Amino acid sequence: MSLSNEAYITGVGQSQIGVKLARSPLLLTVDAVKEALDEAGLSIGQIDGVSTYPGRVAQMLGFSPIGADELIDALGIRATWYAGGGEISSQLGAVVAAATAVRAGLARHVICFRTVYEAAALSRPDEFPMPRRDRVDGFSQWTAPFNALSAANWTAQYAMRHVKKYGLKREQLAQIALTDRAHAALNPRALVREPLSMDEYLAARMISSPLCLYDCDRFTDASTVLIVSAGTAVNEVRCTPIRIAAMAGTVERHSWDQAEWTASYATGRDLWTRTDYRPKDVDTVQFYDGFAFYALTWFEALGFCGIGEGGQFIEGGRRIALDGELPLNTFGGQIGAGRLHGFGFAHEAVTQLRGKGGARQIKKADPRLAIATSGGGPLATALLLARD
Repeated sequence: MSLSNEAYITGVGQSQIGVKLARSPLLLTVDAVKEALDEAGLSIGQIDGVSTYPGRVAQMLGFSPIGADELIDALGIRATWYAGGGEISSQLGAVVAAATAVRAGLARHVICFRTVYEAAALSRPDEFPMPRRDRVDGFSQWTAPFNALSAANWTAQYAMRHVKKYGLKREQLAQIALTDRAHAALNPRALVREPLSMDEYLAARMISSPLCLYDCDRFTDASTVLIVSAGTAVNEVRCTPIRIAAMAGTVERHSWDQAEWTASYATGRDLWTRTDYRPKDVDTVQFYDGFAFYALTWFEALGFCGIGEGGQFIEGGRRIALDGELPLNTFGGQIGAGRLHGFGFAHEAVTQLRGKGGARQIKKADPRLAIATSGGGPLATALLLARD
């Protein structure tokens, strides 16, 4: 294998994860950067790139309070390449961009980060005002007039199709939330560490049928960092580098109201065209679960089961438990660990492949291959990560 055309995730870091934290979003980001640098054995002077999603969003500072510019200025990074924007194939598209940059020789070590401050922002509206609109435009003109104001409403239409067409049962969908919460109980950084029972799940109030309260992630304050390094620079790190063996991303159309399938299906199909690995080789999956149904679609999209068979595939939960054949969201996912908005899945995939999961480490001996995904609805990204 030629290192000149490879990209690796080296250091990974994460700040405190909480709700209504007093620590500023910039300092949370710096905390995660320091942890990632320490693990990689790199100094800030060796960083020459920054990549983030979606950049600083002035109209929604809780959703995205920190952009590449702020981090570069705060840490004195001399960036030869950097990027930040929302018009990419979901959150982990920032990692795809960084991997592409280091493969092209535009940078050697790139900090990729996602910082969210949604819980704190809601509690401090004077500092983080909610956007106000005099008119409805953009893609929301097709949803807001029908009172479909939440992503829960937009996602539920896809989930209800599975109920009506493929016979998806609530007891089957529940396994995503139950598994997330069971694994979160083993993660000292997880936001919610109490287990969830089937009875509690079935008794929960509905949000947008067939999605109930426990199918939804929750607003969180945190930052997650991944360092993407060029293959020619991995000799500079002291941690075990994790190779980005394949990556794929899709944006079918930036609209939620007319797409027939979530973008995970096209993304999953494309991922396997870019590698010799196959689903049977994968040791663990970290699937985006902003809503539980998204995780189910990734099982189908990546070929672990047929389309419409996701409910049966995860039924009972044994297959996706820590000691199952395909452990899912071993850190608790966003439903259990908190809404890290995509980056937590790649962070956990690297942690598992390095055998550093502690109590939540998967039971398979010597894991070598993991998948991390982000997105749902009209946009999605998948990373296939390998420990060579």
